[in-house]
Amino acid sequence: MEAEIYGAAVTRNAATYTESSIDVSNPVTAALHLVKEDMDRYAAALEVALEPQMPYLTDIELEIYKRGKKIRPLMLILSARMMWGSKEPLPQKVINAAVSTEMLHVATLIHDDIIDHAPMRRGIPSVNQHRGIDMAILIGDLQFVQAIRCFTNSIETERDMHLVRLVLDSAFRICCGEIDELQTDPDWDFLTLKASYFQTIERKTAILFGVACECGVALGGGHTRQANRIGFFGRRIGRAFQIIDDVFDIARSLDDTGKFPGTDLARKRLSLPIIYAMNELGQEHIVTKIMKGTTFTQDDLMEGLTAIRHSEGFVQSLLDARSEIIDSMR
Repeated sequence: MEAEIYGAAVTRNAATYTESSIDVSNPVTAALHLVKEDMDRYAAALEVALEPQMPYLTDIELEIYKRGKKIRPLMLILSARMMWGSKEPLPQKVINAAVSTEMLHVATLIHDDIIDHAPMRRGIPSVNQHRGIDMAILIGDLQFVQAIRCFTNSIETERDMHLVRLVLDSAFRICCGEIDELQTDPDWDFLTLKASYFQTIERKTAILFGVACECGVALGGGHTRQANRIGFFGRRIGRAFQIIDDVFDIARSLDDTGKFPGTDLARKRLSLPIIYAMNELGQEHIVTKIMKGTTFTQDDLMEGLTAIRHSEGFVQSLLDARSEIIDSMR
């Protein structure tokens, strides 16, 4: 599957880029270059979609869009390219759908930061930190609504209509994932916590990766079976993405991730590395105590982060992410 994506993208931009000129050390950057013309159209369409909101947006919200990695719209466009071919420009409805997926993603980020009381996002103040919770809720809602409005511009045929339901169902499931995460109880046993975690990331993160891929194939002219297959691929990639993001929260610095390290532990969010560490380190360890509500100091937090980094579960989390990638190919 990934070979087909890569091959289609290379052919698409052969006149401008050669394989030897692409920095393959960063796959996302390489893919963005391979479909540069499509992504340029995406950027222009995003500006159009944001225009009605401009009286209500500040530089913070616009910067969140600018600093994003654009992985979801990129996956949608690459998926469409597999079906559409490499020579002709993609239909505008594909570009509009790519914009819609990014706006949905930004909406979830804004709401995540509200729930977490997060002060930073992508290296800048979060919307709730900058404008307060009430305004952040409204700005997040605005992104959700505008995303759906934008997606309706992707619908040209009766065959496309089922995609509207797909996107609405996905938005519903994303919200369910957020609620699931808040309702997770650290007193549950290890297997229950692990199962709950995977259900949550399936709804909260993976679903939008899957929607991006599925819509790309469908809007690019693919058959239902092809769309369903690549939807599965996208969801598995999304699950791996979330696991790695949780690992980065433990292991990487503010400069690397744009947010303070240890946010999940400090906010008592049961990420996969933390679930593994709780099971491995036991009830009396500071990690488990923090997760169960014990008052902690900054030194306690740093001790907990160090313990998680050195736990077997930290490595197992990386292996689980790898398994998701392998599973996506079956």
